[in-house]
Amino acid sequence: MEWTEVTITVPAKDVDRAGDIAQMVVPYGIYIEDYSNLEQEAWDIAHIDLIDEELLQKDRTKALVHVYIDPKENPAEAVAFLSERYGAAGISYEIDTAACQQEDWINNWKKYFKPMPVGQKLLIRPTWEDAYDAGDRAVLHLEPGVAFGTGTHETTRLCMELLEEYVAPGCTMLDVGCGSGILSIAALLLGAEKAVGVDIDEAGVRTAVENARINGFTDQFCGIHGDLTEKVQGQFDVVAANIVADVIILLTKDIQQFLKPEAVYLISGIIDTREADVLAVVEQDFDILQRREEKGWVAMALRAKG
Repeated sequence: MEWTEVTITVPAKDVDRAGDIAQMVVPYGIYIEDYSNLEQEAWDIAHIDLIDEELLQKDRTKALVHVYIDPKENPAEAVAFLSERYGAAGISYEIDTAACQQEDWINNWKKYFKPMPVGQKLLIRPTWEDAYDAGDRAVLHLEPGVAFGTGTHETTRLCMELLEEYVAPGCTMLDVGCGSGILSIAALLLGAEKAVGVDIDEAGVRTAVENARINGFTDQFCGIHGDLTEKVQGQFDVVAANIVADVIILLTKDIQQFLKPEAVYLISGIIDTREADVLAVVEQDFDILQRREEKGWVAMALRAKG
């Protein structure tokens, strides 16, 4: 079975941030080509100043981030996720793929995505799988398309587990960076009265609206195409943001205007190496109610300080 190589070209000055975002896609590592300090690094590492001419011809202004997608994962979802996150982070990028044709990705990986329990109350069921036993769990029917959010990634699962803790019957929920709509639909299944999902990716919003329809929540879900909260109005009992650290930091500075008194603010998608940066911002105005971690990914439940 072939893996898919996803190569992202970014400005060399942004390679560290771009690498952090790419690391969200795979748990087993990434490969970065950065030739911006070639001579100095060659001397520091190998103590040589004779460098191959081919390396010297590399574009020093660009860096390449290589991500390798397991055949069991959805490369289209990975590409959609990277595009959305780089756009939100203000990083210019180009994405190329190799090893198999795009039309093959979207179908081949599906045979590995099976009905999956999450937390204590939910079961995610891909729409093409009819054989499943939900027991007493609520079933979330999902057709992810190319949008991020199948529940297989740690960041999404951690956020769903926190939703179980804090969604109360009749509450309202805002899902920033909604992707496939999985968090919004999970909240509705857990008893929320209304969910609003916003995403910078228009295709993601369409996917979320369709998934809400599949689950019977056409009237309870509103999908908005926009950048973070720029088109959002009102206040909510629960706000969830499963996005990258830099965007969470940016979002947190203005999020309180969308929080009802005693609202809970759930953040996920934080790689552990960036947790301190996020805490430096959120702890100014929020108390940490709960922290969860899995495989280097961190999610938190917050409440505004009284």
